[in-house]
Amino acid sequence: MYRAFFICLVAVLVSCSQHKKGEEKRTVFRYNESKGITSLDPAYAKDNTVIWPTTQLFNGLVEMDDSLHVVPAIAKGWEISSDSRIYTFYLRKDVRFHDHPLFKDSIGRTVSAHDFVYSFLRIVDPRVASPGFSLFKMVEKPFDGAGFKAINDSVFQITLQRPFASFLGLLTMPYCFVVPHEVVEYYGNDFRNHPVGTGPFMFKTWREGEKLVLVKNPKYFEVDSTGKRLPYLDAIAVTFISDKQSEFLEFMKGNIDFLSGVNAAYKDEMITRAGQLNPKYADRIHMEVLPYLNTEYLTFMVDPNKASQKIILNKNFRTAINYGFDRAKMVKYLRNNLCSPAYWGIIPAGLPGFSKEGTAYKYDPDKASEYLAKAGYPNGHGLPEIKLTTTSDYLDLCEFIQHELSQIGIKIGIEVSPLASFKQNKADGNLPFFRGSWIADYPDAENYLSLFYSRNFSPNGSNYSHFKDEEYDRLYVQAVAEPDMAKRIGLYERMNGIVVRESVIIPLYYDKVVRFYPKNIHHFKGNSLNILKLKSVYKED
Repeated sequence: MYRAFFICLVAVLVSCSQHKKGEEKRTVFRYNESKGITSLDPAYAKDNTVIWPTTQLFNGLVEMDDSLHVVPAIAKGWEISSDSRIYTFYLRKDVRFHDHPLFKDSIGRTVSAHDFVYSFLRIVDPRVASPGFSLFKMVEKPFDGAGFKAINDSVFQITLQRPFASFLGLLTMPYCFVVPHEVVEYYGNDFRNHPVGTGPFMFKTWREGEKLVLVKNPKYFEVDSTGKRLPYLDAIAVTFISDKQSEFLEFMKGNIDFLSGVNAAYKDEMITRAGQLNPKYADRIHMEVLPYLNTEYLTFMVDPNKASQKIILNKNFRTAINYGFDRAKMVKYLRNNLCSPAYWGIIPAGLPGFSKEGTAYKYDPDKASEYLAKAGYPNGHGLPEIKLTTTSDYLDLCEFIQHELSQIGIKIGIEVSPLASFKQNKADGNLPFFRGSWIADYPDAENYLSLFYSRNFSPNGSNYSHFKDEEYDRLYVQAVAEPDMAKRIGLYERMNGIVVRESVIIPLYYDKVVRFYPKNIHHFKGNSLNILKLKSVYKED
């Protein structure tokens, strides 16, 4: 009954969407952020809710293109010393901050190398508490500024303590966007809702929980192939509808210009079981599917000093879970095959370092029972219930795993936590077993393997499992300094093998970027990092 009503409602909304679209300004790109935005300060751009808007407002030295190659941005070029420790960047001289009353005559001033020194020192300042502070741990004396140097106004230099092969890719992250000291120091913590950058769009207004509006920067420094100044759009409007079904209905009415990802609220309506766009929408909606550098998984707190449920410290028990549920069935029925089963560890398919060699955790209930018996709980006898913590977006996955594991005697209790408290408890090590995901910040497997390096223990790093292994740490240190890509990949494969062998995590699936948008939107290109770049997007009437 409910489904029939839902489909009828969609049909009505689609039928009236043409009238609504005719009333819209065609130069405004609208999207919805269901989880809300916590800040517009790039120092806190930890996830896409903040990364997407800050990418429109700011620029860095370099950026990632659609093919995930590092290309110039504010830096027009760079040199790397023969020992791979000194990076010298040559800046454009035509990049200006957005106009603001704090600048002379309210006109945005030119960006200089000194602004990058200020911006990077701000990221490592403990008082700022930016999640990006760890990016610069490998910089020479980062806290006293010795590793960041303005040679002159247009030459900026970074010196590393030791070579780090992925350093250029790291500099594409939003944490590395340049900010003006005048505005940051005037607003202090309120820079989060008074952002001033160099990007293609400028801040206009933000009513938290209601609407965010960014407007075209008429002085933006980039031009297209014909010499026309970017961006093409006049504005970006972001809404904050938390209910995914309501978000979908707004998309169908033409009030939102794209949907990102696959949600249970609309997946069966929009996507066939084979993972294709429903044919009835083919004439007006485009569906884009790309590999996504995102691995979804369950993870354990394996630190004996933190684990509140000691059974989790038993590797055989963790291995039993890895064999105990059918990933292929899970992605078919819960994700419409718009992802692939994660049998081979943390590194996603398509990224150098991914390998199908070695252990593969494909569904095998007999092996699961064997490892459960090795753990001391044959058929689950005497096994306590294990609490699995998740957010509501992934409840369907956790319930599927809960049901599957119950068939072999493993009892899972599910706790649904609000996102903010989930993140805090995860960082503080208060969750013994929880759903996690890792989206690459730059296309190198080091992104994923850093999750298990012992010096990255949370809350000061991203090792939320508190996994520690001497061999793993040795390989990690060797890999990040290895300039030869082939040798580095070999080290990555060995490290991933250790993570699989120890069953530190329960890999679920390797994700894909899925976007839906109307066919009057052009140059809306995605990539495997799911970066939202709107500077080249335009809309037809």
